[in-house]
Amino acid sequence: MSITPLPATHGIALALVGAVITTCAALTPTTTLAADAVEIEVNAISDKGIGKSVGKISASETERGFLRLNLQLSNELPSGGHGFHVHQNPDCGPAEKDGQMVAGAAAGGHFDPGNTGKHRGPSGDGHLGDLPILYIEADEEDGSAGASHSLIAPRLKLVDIRGRSLVIHSGSDNFKDEPQKLGGGGARIACGVVPSG
Repeated sequence: MSITPLPATHGIALALVGAVITTCAALTPTTTLAADAVEIEVNAISDKGIGKSVGKISASETERGFLRLNLQLSNELPSGGHGFHVHQNPDCGPAEKDGQMVAGAAAGGHFDPGNTGKHRGPSGDGHLGDLPILYIEADEEDGSAGASHSLIAPRLKLVDIRGRSLVIHSGSDNFKDEPQKLGGGGARIACGVVPSG
């Protein structure tokens, strides 16, 4: 019995079909649909209440299931590093604390469903709501600032932040509770409520 080899063009065609099938199989189960993204309006906050918009954050999940936050924040925020966290309550308003009204206090504390009571950063074993430091870049030419990049929170999923708030602090964050509690981020200066559904 003799076997007739296929012409070279058939072999190339079969290889291309195999490559297309493999590529489609690799993309289909992990592609994040745009419909899964949640848009969050971020506003400046003070002890008097909620102020004007300072931009938006779009929340979605990566192909590996991590939370991705796409930042589109304006020059209304000061340049430099800022503490950034998921807070417990879906409320950015002021609230009374120690007899004084405090900006964004209605958002409550950092999201900590495990009741760890520890501030250890986005990859640590503390608050689940600890996010990477948010950097606002300064433009050397005109002095304006803004942020248009993405942050990844490896321990969070989109469902974890629904019905909560995202809070930006005035200062940076060392992801420790010393020398100041909660990383020393200071006052809450901007906040956005994450839609619950």
